[in-house]
Formats: sequence, structure tokens, C-alpha cells
Amino acid sequence: MDDYTLLLDLHKEGPRQGPGGDAETELALQLARVPRAAPLRIADIGCGTGASALLLARLLPNARITAVDFLPDFLAVLAERAAQRGVADRITTLACSMDDLPFADGELDVIWSEGAIYNMGFEKGIAGWRRYLTADGLLVASEITWLTDTRPVELQQHWDREYPEIDLASAKIRLLERHGYGPVGYFVLPEHCWTEQYYRPLQARFDDFLKRHGHSREARAIVAAEQREIELYETYQAHFSYGVYIARKQ
Repeated sequence: MDDYTLLLDLHKEGPRQGPGGDAETELALQLARVPRAAPLRIADIGCGTGASALLLARLLPNARITAVDFLPDFLAVLAERAAQRGVADRITTLACSMDDLPFADGELDVIWSEGAIYNMGFEKGIAGWRRYLTADGLLVASEITWLTDTRPVELQQHWDREYPEIDLASAKIRLLERHGYGPVGYFVLPEHCWTEQYYRPLQARFDDFLKRHGHSREARAIVAAEQREIELYETYQAHFSYGVYIARKQ
């Protein structure tokens, strides 16, 4: 079994596929000043199994949400959870790549993307998605962000390998302005969004995951890599987190 299939199996039953939290999603909604009763057209890009989409559907009863992910297995979990929570009529799933979206120009009131835009690259994402927004449409995206001007060599080397676009919030905001957005709000995801909401549930699945795959070398390597990421966060969390960027198309 290849690494891709193993990663899918490890993550698809998780409530989240990255750091985040319901309170933080609602805070972003408040900072964006989204009218709760409006018939909004929203795309949740890189939705995973739907933590954000499901909450948005509950908080915005007249919105129509398109939940986009390139993994049909994640979307199947999302659809099942939407039915269980009584919001299936407000969420449409769409399996496609985030860099080849089928939306028309000016079709969306809000683009939402938590912990996913790095797959495309922050600058490429904000530039490419802008045309799908209405004239004053909103972008809400979380992005891995440095919190300090300098950081330990070990941490710098890790992120240079994993995602060279990591940068300070000031640099990300300049990119937003350069590509035709006006900043509306920004905040940093707190520790519990990483630990209680993401890492602890992930660690709780390790044993069952290894048993399902016979403690294969490949499965053990996946767990080791995940554990290494957790250790880096727990050691160096003062230096990085996800920043949540809220901006309006200009």
C-alpha cells in the first residue's frame, strides 16, 4: 500500500485534517462581518471531511456551500456527517483540484479555506481564486505563519523543506494587497487548535492504524513522521502557527 493511501486511511476518520477549532471558525466569521441571514454562495476549498463546512452550514442557515476537495473519500465522510447533522440540503460536495475550479467569474460571495491553501501555495491561491469572488467578496484562509523574526535552525530547515512560502504575517498581508485584496482581519490559532483539536485525536488513532496495516514498515514510517511533526510543534510553538487571514476583494 502506498503512502498516499496510508495517509488517507489515517486521516479520513479524524474530525479535522489540520489545526483549527469551531470557536476560531466562528471568530473569523465575526471579524469578516458576514451577514448571518444572507443567501450567500460559499466555497470551502480544501474542505477535508468538513469541519468548517458543517459549522458554516449551521451558522449561516440561508447559505449554499460548495465543499471542495480532491479526495472523494473525504467528501463521502463529509456528506454522511452533513446528513447526520441535518444540513445536507445546504452543502454540495465537489471533487476537484483547487487549482482547476469550475466556478464562474464573480460567482462566490465567500471563499473559505482552512489549512489547505498551502497545497497550491498561498500567493498562487489568492491570486487565482480572486476572479471567482463578487466585486466585494470575502476571502478567509488560514496559512502557516512565522510568529518571530528569527527561529531555531532545526525549525527553519524543516519548513524550508516542507513549505518554503512560510513567512511573517506582514509579508502575507502585503501579498493580499498586491493581488487586489483589502485586509479585514487577522489572528493566530491558539495552542488548543493544534493539540486538543488535531494532534491528540490523531495520536489516539495511531494504534488502530498500525494494527490495520500489520505494523508494516510503511505504516510505521507514516506514524513516525506525524509524531516528529507533533514534537516540532510542541518544542517550537512560540515561533509558528496558522494565521487566519480575512480580506475583501478590492
